[in-house]
Amino acid sequence: MTALVIRALDTEHAALFDTLPDPLGFADTHRRTRHRTEWRRVAMRDGRVVARGAWWGGPDDSQPINVNWFDVEEGEEEAGAELLRSAPWQVELELTLPSAHRDDPALRAAVRARTAAAEEAGYTFLVDRYLYRWTPADGLPERPGRLVFRDEPDDGVFLDALRRIHRGTLDAHALRAVAESGDTERAAREELDFFHWLPSPRSWWQVAYTPDGEPVGIHIPGHNPSGPCVAFVGVLPERRGHGYAYDLLADCTHFLAERGAEFIAAATDRGNFPMAAAFRKAGYPVIKERVHFAPPPPR
Repeated sequence: MTALVIRALDTEHAALFDTLPDPLGFADTHRRTRHRTEWRRVAMRDGRVVARGAWWGGPDDSQPINVNWFDVEEGEEEAGAELLRSAPWQVELELTLPSAHRDDPALRAAVRARTAAAEEAGYTFLVDRYLYRWTPADGLPERPGRLVFRDEPDDGVFLDALRRIHRGTLDAHALRAVAESGDTERAAREELDFFHWLPSPRSWWQVAYTPDGEPVGIHIPGHNPSGPCVAFVGVLPERRGHGYAYDLLADCTHFLAERGAEFIAAATDRGNFPMAAAFRKAGYPVIKERVHFAPPPPR
């Protein structure tokens, strides 16, 4: 077998990225995504692309925050692993998959090849997530009217709520942060940093209260670089078990729809059954799934 060549792309050679088949439909998934040419890399053998990766970050990010496009030919898993290993950025890897990927043999094989390459490079499975996309054709979810929603300018209120929400959380990313740090502080601050990273107005953040003024939770209507999204929904631990996640999600949906959203993206972990139930009740269809892999530890 001839030697492998890893190549970072530039404008002159950008078209090389499109020479590999796309069995998992990443081109359609990322049709709204802007990938910087210099953050795309390919692995080549005999002048032919056998693996490719696109790293992504927001418009103002100086470094990518994830790999969200990763393809490798079956049988070239080691080439894919070397593509990931040799990259200057060791960040989370995301594979966005068709919902039918478990039932279709060709799709299963494509997922296996990419997973094997990622694991060979030292990445570890973190979580499977449902991806949702609500449109006005799905209908606005009914607001139960049990809660009062207010904007809140004090970040400290949200940080305190996040500390509490992440006690007993079912979210895998938060659970990892809690396990690594020993408490909920890091998870809460990472979440707050994400809210600030979003280009949507800070004034959109909402705190939910009972009619007698007791806090219940928070929701963050947002815009990510691709459009409107449910950035966060969280119920305080002492308020769980009453279906309030649906109330928060319904209000978040109305909030964005009233501001002209033609679609709303959202996601939750497959194992977060209460939140998945809230999305079903609110009429959010699952359009794809996403597998997240944590990067290898720093060398």
